[in-house]
Amino acid sequence: MNFKAKLIGAAMGALGLCGVSTAALAGSTNPPGERAGLDLATPLPEGVYFVNITGVGNWRDAVTGADSNFSYNVPIVAWSTPWNILGGHVQLLVAAPELMAGENYADPLAPGFRNSFFAQAIYNPFVAGQLAWNFGNGFSVSYLAGAYIGISDAGNFNNAFDRTTFHQQLALAYHGGGWNATANLMLGILGNQGSCYAFGPVPSCQNNDYFNYDLALTHTFGKWEFGMVAFGSTDFGGYGAGWNASGIYHAAYAEQSQFALGGLMGYNFGPVITQFIVSTDVATSNYNNKQTQFLAHVIIPIWNPETPKVVTAKY
Repeated sequence: MNFKAKLIGAAMGALGLCGVSTAALAGSTNPPGERAGLDLATPLPEGVYFVNITGVGNWRDAVTGADSNFSYNVPIVAWSTPWNILGGHVQLLVAAPELMAGENYADPLAPGFRNSFFAQAIYNPFVAGQLAWNFGNGFSVSYLAGAYIGISDAGNFNNAFDRTTFHQQLALAYHGGGWNATANLMLGILGNQGSCYAFGPVPSCQNNDYFNYDLALTHTFGKWEFGMVAFGSTDFGGYGAGWNASGIYHAAYAEQSQFALGGLMGYNFGPVITQFIVSTDVATSNYNNKQTQFLAHVIIPIWNPETPKVVTAKY
């Protein structure tokens, strides 16, 4: 993998992208598979980077038989600092994602009629710090710790994002002979939810931790990159139906998991680097539907320090 191809992965390694976990949008806070195929372990060269991630697909946990759409756009600014701690390079980042979700489904109380809704909002801003080590011989490791910050958004998603998640990520990468193997492991621990919510046809109050894994094996051919990705997710903490302290009834919730496969294509345009992934679920548990999605990653270096000029003495 050449330097610029590594660059997008290293920048993405500093990112914990924000997702959704509601009664109808259950699962991990960060969307499964968003980092599949990315080298999240290699340290970034010192500088400031703009990264944008776009995901488009259907709604994995929409009502069975519903027509659904689910998309998100995540602009991120990552700063690769000049500092090192314990031999690891320090990187900092902030993100302000936007979510869009819609659904058209049969009304269970009125046969022959259909209901629909659409919502759009900024959700769960993310801040994080990362240490990344390059051990040489193609091996890199990084550790990231950050938080998705809970926000109140009663007007769009009925406080579905009014909670904070502590997010950790361990990334491993190996590059050699044009081959790139990556494994990105994520653990999310959810804090107390600010309020219960009723998003979609079933109101709920849920607070589930999660584990995601994004895997890939790719090969670079000049400026091109091709390969396969695989990713999965599982959450923890099912519960039965009941009434919460606010008098809102919540449906029973069973732990959910999924596994997906897909293909990756990337191209290095020079200063702008891109990756594209198309994937589909091949196995799910306690979801209503399988998800097919398209992901696009774009990274643009904003600033890098100038290389010191060599001064030659003249006599």
